Amino acid sequence: MDLDLRKLRYFVAVADRLHFGRAADELHIAQPALSRQIRALEQDLGASLFTRNRHGVTLTDAGRQLLTDAGPLLASAHAVQRRVTVAARGSRRLVVGFRTGIPVIPAMQAFEARHPDVVVDVQRMEWDDQAAMLLDGRVDVGYVRLPIDEAGLRVTPLFAEPLMVVLPAGHRLAGKDEVTEADLTGEPLVWHADPSTRPTRRPYPDSGLRVRGVEETLEHVAAGRGISFVARSETVFHSRPDISYVPIPELAHDQVCFAMAASRTSPLADDFFTAALATAEITAECGVNDPSAAFLDGR
Repeated sequence: MDLDLRKLRYFVAVADRLHFGRAADELHIAQPALSRQIRALEQDLGASLFTRNRHGVTLTDAGRQLLTDAGPLLASAHAVQRRVTVAARGSRRLVVGFRTGIPVIPAMQAFEARHPDVVVDVQRMEWDDQAAMLLDGRVDVGYVRLPIDEAGLRVTPLFAEPLMVVLPAGHRLAGKDEVTEADLTGEPLVWHADPSTRPTRRPYPDSGLRVRGVEETLEHVAAGRGISFVARSETVFHSRPDISYVPIPELAHDQVCFAMAASRTSPLADDFFTAALATAEITAECGVNDPSAAFLDGR
């Protein structure tokens, strides 16, 4: 039995929303048609994927397993479509993903010296879409920050950099040479939705705010709604008078890695990986000392 990707996309839509009506609206199909497709998928797999009762819709154990496996599978299929389209156009192009504060210029220059005919484009990634963008082909290779879901990826460490605590400009600790975690006891924390991405396990009070990128983080910190942590290179590109960055040496350093899809078989991607490894030290230095070297951060 071949797994029907269209049915799988329909399943993911329902599983994400746990509501057939809302999923049908999102997919622009009629709800009865969606229900028939889900039943057909259940018959194909020989397993019930949803429990439906008067309380609503929930996933069965089989449904939860399929949802876990569906993401990488659909992303891989989408990446195949993108790569075939690029190949059909006959263009030689490489898209490099990067996180805020990580310059790609050193590796680009080394790569372009060997491949002057290849167009290198860039795309900024946030913490929650790093893996997805690599798996679905939106970027071919990427500079990522840990933690990242490494399923389906090849991830190689490049360098590490210290973390800084971000404080409102009027904070009692703003302007200090350094602080400890003990100094921050009781401070509300502005952080990502996933607590596992925090650089510390110390129990900071939750501010109730959820942020996606550095810009959102700084807005909330400047407004006095909490503190946060960022890599040192990120502070270079986000200097502003209403916040203060202070070193916090006892925290583990932020790890920067190079990543690509494990299924990726591209000499160009491999050559850029080689360039990234060769220029890792230069990249780390540029990220801290030379904002002009990372002009791509604004894209």
